[in-house]
Amino acid sequence: MIWDWSLVREALPPMLRGFGMTILATILATVVALILGLLIAIVRRSAPRVISVPLGAVVEFIRSTPLLVQLFAVFVIFNQLTAFQVGITVLGIHYATYMSEVYRAGIDGVPKGQWEAATALSMSPSRTWTAVVMPQAVRAILPAMANYAISMFKETPFLAVIGVAEMVFEAGEVGSFHFRFLEVYTIAGLLFLLASYPTSLLARRLEKRLAN
Repeated sequence: MIWDWSLVREALPPMLRGFGMTILATILATVVALILGLLIAIVRRSAPRVISVPLGAVVEFIRSTPLLVQLFAVFVIFNQLTAFQVGITVLGIHYATYMSEVYRAGIDGVPKGQWEAATALSMSPSRTWTAVVMPQAVRAILPAMANYAISMFKETPFLAVIGVAEMVFEAGEVGSFHFRFLEVYTIAGLLFLLASYPTSLLARRLEKRLAN
């Protein structure tokens, strides 16, 4: 048989559980990336060179090495952590290095006059960042952040290599048991499509709305 519907019925329950794990991993890793990316952007922009230069080197190293290698390395070195904890941490840090550049672009896009006005009003640095700079920067960077979150979602299958029971991991388990992979990986691809395509459309719509 080219297509086995009985295998589909058997594979769906564990794959849907894995899909829930995929969504959870994406959400948690996105939170890590958003917070850490902002911190990296602020430090690289404001800290002395003795701090910003080494941090920049670390960022470039992370961006220049494959996510898969990073997952393996951290999983082996920090073996006291669970596979899920390693996956969330590595995925979040990896994408934080990209999001930090988006933050930097948004912050640099805030008109110089806004910074000068905040200084003239004797605003504290924290008040300047939270009330003046970030509200304007976030508006410009939201579409790019949404696109990175979608990319992160599509890269969660890498977590399967360290044993995280996300959707592709569950698909591989069922496929290996029956020695059939067409059905399970097709379903996995369709579920990724059903989740990511509408989200990408929303991100595109958000980008057009913010551009107006």
